[in-house]
Amino acid sequence: MSQPVKVGILKIGCIGTAPLIEYLLDERAERTDLITRVVGIGAKMDPQQSEDAAMQLMEFKPDLALVISPNATLPGPKIARETLAKAAIPTIIVSDPPARKIAKDLEQTGFGYIITEADAMIGARREFLDPTEVASYNSDILKVLAVTGVIPLIVKTVDETITSIKKGERPSLPHLLITRDTALQHASLTNPYARAKATAAFEIACTVSRINIEACFITQEWEKYTTLTASAHEMMRTAAKLADEAREMEKGEDAITRRPHARDGTALQKTRLIEKPTP
Repeated sequence: MSQPVKVGILKIGCIGTAPLIEYLLDERAERTDLITRVVGIGAKMDPQQSEDAAMQLMEFKPDLALVISPNATLPGPKIARETLAKAAIPTIIVSDPPARKIAKDLEQTGFGYIITEADAMIGARREFLDPTEVASYNSDILKVLAVTGVIPLIVKTVDETITSIKKGERPSLPHLLITRDTALQHASLTNPYARAKATAAFEIACTVSRINIEACFITQEWEKYTTLTASAHEMMRTAAKLADEAREMEKGEDAITRRPHARDGTALQKTRLIEKPTP
């Protein structure tokens, strides 16, 4: 395939991987093998808006679509992917733990998926959540997802699909549940204490997911759910600190693995700070 691969990204609501996904695929804005188009509907996950956004993305005629949303079982994400499926656009669903309930159905109906156990929902209660807290929480979860290997694995997985399209193949879409062990395999941490800290960060983030689901959908007493959401966010803050400490340990040994993209999309790699990345 001589033309750049066109990747359409549809954002419905927000999860930890959503804010930066298009930038992770082209971190220096130099890839010549890739063109991206992003369509989003903001925080609401309204079915009609989701369908309209999917129709808008189809005008871009993408070779590959990514649909990123919390809880892909909900009507908004569902109608969006069904709309893309009618146009036979290869589609990968990127979502969080509740999407595990439909993983088999997604596979059977021809969709790829990437579901991350540690991509915990935010504490969305009015008594607690405000714009400052939204920004703070998302900065914490991004740190956790990056250092524990989740983000490197997502980029690698999407890049593999893009490469198959470049070769003129019909892509084999991923069916990937990112667990603790799966993530840590791609974190490239060499210091055992750094791995321990990253493991702890991942597990804390998974617990945050459970607590925030309880606080937002189960607990009705406002004093209790306010305390629960606050505690969950404190946990994510601690997880981010552990992730940061793990990365700093790797820096101290000059052992940070970096994987920049070449201009043609090839994944390069280096470990020492003062060295050139190579294929």
